[in-house]
Amino acid sequence: MLKKLLSLVIIFSVACAVNASVVSFDDLSLSSESYWNGSDGSGGFVSGSASFNNSFTDWGGGYTSWEGWAYSNVTDNTTADYTNQYSAITGSALGGTNYSIAYLGFYGLPTITLDTASVVSGMYVTNTTYAYYAMLNGMYDATAFDSTDWFLLTITGYDTYGNETGTVEFYLAKDGSILSTWEYIDLSSLGVVSSLTFSLSSSDNDPDWGMNTPAYFAMDNLIIPEPATMFVLALGGLLLGRKK
Repeated sequence: MLKKLLSLVIIFSVACAVNASVVSFDDLSLSSESYWNGSDGSGGFVSGSASFNNSFTDWGGGYTSWEGWAYSNVTDNTTADYTNQYSAITGSALGGTNYSIAYLGFYGLPTITLDTASVVSGMYVTNTTYAYYAMLNGMYDATAFDSTDWFLLTITGYDTYGNETGTVEFYLAKDGSILSTWEYIDLSSLGVVSSLTFSLSSSDNDPDWGMNTPAYFAMDNLIIPEPATMFVLALGGLLLGRKK
């Protein structure tokens, strides 16, 4: 009986796997070749079942800054400087129209907060155009990467009580290769999380000012299993435990 029930759970788990919630940013309205960077002062945005933080400052005299998350559909992946900070090096979203851009500033890390604590399956990332060409050719204070350089994204999960559940590391550049395609990061090892934070580190640093590599990356298609799937997978785990 237990074996038959376990088989049903496995079959149902596979069927439920397609019922994942995918945060694709295509539910956010944007004009063609444009972006949102928080200039409306809202402090963030919501896409699907997740919230994304943003901090925008108007310094006056035409000078502004932002950090946290922005979203974009800019396709220019050739303009290689700060004026093109809202572009993914791929020149397009993973599948739809919009994608997100993260920037690490001075007042906190880019953070994703889930509506409901869940096991996040994963997400896709790539470099921004600005960061890619800074690593490829050098730019401003950043030096061109060689085979010894690296650019590392670290993702940290937190539970409902703010306790760390684990970290996942992913290299945006390493061993002479700089990421220029959308690549999947498996985040399931973080367990059940209420939020995720994102940090960046690089081999290219200034002793006084810190990282020289532009602190940006692009993200698309955050995949979160639906509650029914989560329940079935948990039940399957319990049954496997009993079988042992």
